[in-house]
Amino acid sequence: MSQRRTSGDSGRATIRDVAARADVSVASVSRVLSGNYPVSEELRRRVMKVVRDLDYVTNAHARSLAGGGGTPTVAILINQITGAAFAHVAKGVEGAASLRGWLSLVGTTGDDPERELALVNLMRQQGVAAVILLGGAYDFDEYQLRMGRFARSLDAAGSHLVLVGRPPLEGDVPATTVDYDNEGGTYAMAGHLLSAGHRRILVLPGHAELTTAQGRLRGARRAFEAYGMPFDPGLVLHGTYAYEHGYDAVEESLRRKLDFTAVLAGTDVVAAGAMQALRTAGLRVPEDVSVVGYDDIPLASQLTPQLTTVHVPYEEMGRVALRAVADRREAGAGRRKGGDGDHLVLGTHIVVRQSVQPPAQRA
Repeated sequence: MSQRRTSGDSGRATIRDVAARADVSVASVSRVLSGNYPVSEELRRRVMKVVRDLDYVTNAHARSLAGGGGTPTVAILINQITGAAFAHVAKGVEGAASLRGWLSLVGTTGDDPERELALVNLMRQQGVAAVILLGGAYDFDEYQLRMGRFARSLDAAGSHLVLVGRPPLEGDVPATTVDYDNEGGTYAMAGHLLSAGHRRILVLPGHAELTTAQGRLRGARRAFEAYGMPFDPGLVLHGTYAYEHGYDAVEESLRRKLDFTAVLAGTDVVAAGAMQALRTAGLRVPEDVSVVGYDDIPLASQLTPQLTTVHVPYEEMGRVALRAVADRREAGAGRRKGGDGDHLVLGTHIVVRQSVQPPAQRA
């Protein structure tokens, strides 16, 4: 009887390993596994026993994830499955994948950079066609270095890393970035508030270590500079992109008697929390305090008053991300790494609704 092989250095059994262990031809194994050809019961039992012994079915599935003779699968990694904004990106990815007959897997990182890195590594080991990371990245050197190594490892395995809604990795890294004008969106929104006469604006950009929050804070600062107005860092409160942060930040600001006439929230969900805190304190929006958000998720038009916010084309970003993966696969391994076209930026714009008015008109 032939000895078991382990597919070179990969540790994964191949169809040749099964054939060698069962002492039959590769064609015979293929016929048994496909089920499309008549085979003897004795042959079927012998081959399937070896398949179970070598765990070949699991390994064949792993290869199919990468599309090697099977259905290509993309892994979508998102902070929280209930996060409204990037759930729309995931919807765009899944919709575009479905049109191509591809499969989608969704994993959650829980706002934990270590878990995100672990999931990327796991998907690399599983051999998916692509790993699509959604949302802001963490501005840590070690994180950037490790993610760069994973990107190169994915590329060497015939897979690909796609970053959505975050900056590209530093250096010559084989990854595609699909971003949006994050800083420009906040610049325009802060300018909208300044044009309305607001000078004391409470800014809730998000976690200080998150690249998304850093970009939004830069946009707000740039707007104040453009208008020749002083920017007060004491009116910047960092935190999560959760409803609770919006509520707690405004409640704390009112308790500390901070002077502000408007709230620039990092997301629409944070804005909703801010509006509720203002109502609880007996203040009206926008008569007493104006509030704006970011994302333009359906919630924004459902609030009372309807929320002025920054529109981000999240679903389109998802579709673009999937197209980038499909284009690479169709172009083949000879496609040049890096260069033009690997960093795509979609535009943002303000959606004006009813949550802003000049401070002079407050009751």
